[in-house]
Amino acid sequence: MCVPALLTGLAGLGGAAAGGTALTAAAGLANLGTIVSVGGGLISGIQGMQAANQQAAALKSQAQTEAQLTATEDQRRRAEFTSAIATQRAELAARGIALDSVTAVALGRTAAQEMSFDSQAIRAKGAASQQQLSASERIARATGMQDLLKGTVSAAGDLLSGAPDLWPGFFH
Repeated sequence: MCVPALLTGLAGLGGAAAGGTALTAAAGLANLGTIVSVGGGLISGIQGMQAANQQAAALKSQAQTEAQLTATEDQRRRAEFTSAIATQRAELAARGIALDSVTAVALGRTAAQEMSFDSQAIRAKGAASQQQLSASERIARATGMQDLLKGTVSAAGDLLSGAPDLWPGFFH
């Protein structure tokens, strides 16, 4: 059984005095419902914003980690190329080829270009990942603001809808 029907039933049992009390109780419940609805809208908006801020912080942390991983990968890859170039020079010298010969210089230049291209690819991949994470972070923050605004507007709408019950003499 719903509350208004219950209150109406109680009003009928108790006569005129009980009827006045029942109407007062019904008005009190309506006011309480409006207050709870307004509070619920505000809390919902705040919680949505907090969740979005937590997600944005996690994305920011992930972007920072990605930047560190990219730098480490680039350093390791460059170290591998440097080692390979040193090995190549040692092999050329062991074969009796002068390190300033056209062949040795061309091989060194090719290896250096490959190292540079590989390094650029690693950094570009890392930058793309960081851009994507930064965009996701901005989207999360915007979603949080949208949730907060939505909750605030909902609360304001509920407050305006319930205003005649909260302040009965105000609108006359």
